[in-house]
Amino acid sequence: MLWTDWNINWRVVGANHNDGDRADMIIRFVDASFQNRGELILHPRLDDALRDLYGRGSYSGKPGEAVSMPTLGLLQQPYALFVGCERAPMSEQALRNVAGTIGNKLLELKAGSADIVVPAGQPAASANALMEGLLLGLYRRNSLAVGGREQAKLERVSFLLEEGADIEAWQIALQRGYIAANAVCYARELTNVPSNRLTPELLAGEARALSERYGFDCTIYDEKTAAAEGMGGLLAVGMGSVNPPRMIVLRYGGDPGSGQSIGLIGKGITFDTGGVSLKKAEGMEEMISDMGGAAAVLGAMRAIGELKPKVNVVMVVPAAENMPSGSAFKPGDVLTAYGGQTVEVLNTDAEGRIVLADGVTTAIRFGATKLIDVATLTGAVMHALGDLATGAFTSDESMLGDVLQAASRAGEYVWQLPLHPEYDRLLKSDVADVKNHGGSWAGAIAGALFVRHFTEGKPWVHLDIGGTAWMWSDRGFESKGGTGVMVRTLAEYIRLSAD
Repeated sequence: MLWTDWNINWRVVGANHNDGDRADMIIRFVDASFQNRGELILHPRLDDALRDLYGRGSYSGKPGEAVSMPTLGLLQQPYALFVGCERAPMSEQALRNVAGTIGNKLLELKAGSADIVVPAGQPAASANALMEGLLLGLYRRNSLAVGGREQAKLERVSFLLEEGADIEAWQIALQRGYIAANAVCYARELTNVPSNRLTPELLAGEARALSERYGFDCTIYDEKTAAAEGMGGLLAVGMGSVNPPRMIVLRYGGDPGSGQSIGLIGKGITFDTGGVSLKKAEGMEEMISDMGGAAAVLGAMRAIGELKPKVNVVMVVPAAENMPSGSAFKPGDVLTAYGGQTVEVLNTDAEGRIVLADGVTTAIRFGATKLIDVATLTGAVMHALGDLATGAFTSDESMLGDVLQAASRAGEYVWQLPLHPEYDRLLKSDVADVKNHGGSWAGAIAGALFVRHFTEGKPWVHLDIGGTAWMWSDRGFESKGGTGVMVRTLAEYIRLSAD
């Protein structure tokens, strides 16, 4: 597998615990009250130095602001890191963001071990957010240059709790955060791999490795078996490439006695040139991230494999390269999708919805009773939401409410966009059941409507991550490159569905 696990040992101990095992750094959260000279933070002389920085205007203690200094023998640890925060108890989102700053600083300072003093009054239920932010802040995109990526040196972390805190509850919540962060980093790693090193077949190989690790049932359709099944959408999109497409299916049976199964479908276009409707060259290198939806559902399956919730899940990834060539599909073509409906192609750069149509049908045929698809489907969603929020569409308001609740708990921004009946005219075709492009207006809505056309009336949520799957520069605990967006939301939704 591309990503295994963080090689970090961690433990939870009381604040006064001292076993002689010296860490490189002690980390202290400071809120606005640090300006009060009567309050002990770490050590009187270090506290005075911190307040002096405040008086000089070089440190304010705002959330996420951090400053490090040598302890000069005053403490067991040779360095101290002060990180600004809200007054405890912090929300999970605030704690996650501050922990991301800690991860960034530990990476920058090349610390091999750290003692993190948890603010008094912070509930154990928020510990997952602390671990998530820390590990996601440590992650950096892999590099194939000599020397590789900027490696985190951190090997050991101790979380120091106030007296009387429930250590066992903290252990459980931190473990949940560790699982979630590993799943997100796995998705990030998949998204960041260059397309010449992650073809549809190699992506299928990652799914096989995941199935072997966690005991999932695995079915892979190659171009021959996909043709025998009638997966006309997937085959059409992939026919212009020398790397043939794959339909990837993983099944997890956590509740064998139930007839209900959640379908997770992730768009797996391992590179998107736009096909015959060729994209402009500027920025096309980002199209290695056009399988960000596939990365999200594979990351979610990794979390499911660790958490083992009592729920059934069918994961489907339609994987293909969209390339221009003499054999590529063309504007004006009429395709027959897996479910038998016909599709008029107006733009070959609207290929993701075509493979998703076959992916949705595949999920239903493998027993999915409700559907969530995740896709870098449109650039149009960025005009509405920028790169901060994922666009959501649904045929079932109750189901979307559960997804939005999961997103809120996971700290990921999701915003609903409409699917009013009047929009249906955007995809009306004169020569087929549906056309794959609705014109220049309401592009994200048209893309969602196309996918809904193939859901066979099942409860369905569509998550358009066209603006959130990739970062052009670091932001908080999201480093440049693939973000692994929606992994935590999907994992939390599955966890809540099993409760």
